[in-house]
Amino acid sequence: MIPIGDDNRDRTSTPWLTWVLIALNVIVFVFFQGFDRNDRFTYAFSTVPQEILTGKDVVTPDRTAVDRSTGERFAVPGLQPTPVPVYLTILFSMFMHAGFAHIIGNMLFLYIFGDNVEDRLGRLRFLLFYLFCGIVASLSHVLVASATGRNLLVPSLGASGAISGVLGAYLLLFPRKRVRVLFSWSVISVPALVAVGFWFVFQLINGLGYLGGGTGGGVAYAAHIGGFVAGLATVKLWAIGRKPAPPARREYYR
Repeated sequence: MIPIGDDNRDRTSTPWLTWVLIALNVIVFVFFQGFDRNDRFTYAFSTVPQEILTGKDVVTPDRTAVDRSTGERFAVPGLQPTPVPVYLTILFSMFMHAGFAHIIGNMLFLYIFGDNVEDRLGRLRFLLFYLFCGIVASLSHVLVASATGRNLLVPSLGASGAISGVLGAYLLLFPRKRVRVLFSWSVISVPALVAVGFWFVFQLINGLGYLGGGTGGGVAYAAHIGGFVAGLATVKLWAIGRKPAPPARREYYR
């Protein structure tokens, strides 16, 4: 079930900030990460759980790994020196992505769901809310890595945690808003409660599988869950003093 659009008839403002956030992610991916080919940059500014837990920069040598299923050998870049305090990587990593599928999927979700939350919160509050959810998401991933003792030196990156917070906010603010989704090669319209709820259940199941010993498939499910819960739990506080938009006028042919 892949969201491809939603009903924006009740939106009252132009989502400039959402578009700026999308542009920033694309700029970083293209010009700084070199379409995910600049490993030196990526491995310098990604969030490394061990660095966040200790406050110390960790540098490791490049190494060669072997795919257990195929026997193929491939190079794995080492962690690079981080030229800023390591805690700032929590912010920098929000605007970095690990490949085309990663950034396209994230930006699609931000484009669909971000504008409505921005409209409700206002631009400045939405920016602070977005960054807050991203920070909570990264710390959730670090906490799980610390608790399990796994992947402490594996860098994490992406806007997924912050966008998960946007999804949590959207679910609470617009539970009945219609969302168009691609399902079994057909486009159908479902309430946000179904579209976003389905996404969260998927994250929860896979996150629990990781805690049970699964690999996680290279996805930081704890970050997704942490960001989502942060958005769901706090968006009403961020919206204090903001009046909801009046209901859209609907016309029908009888």
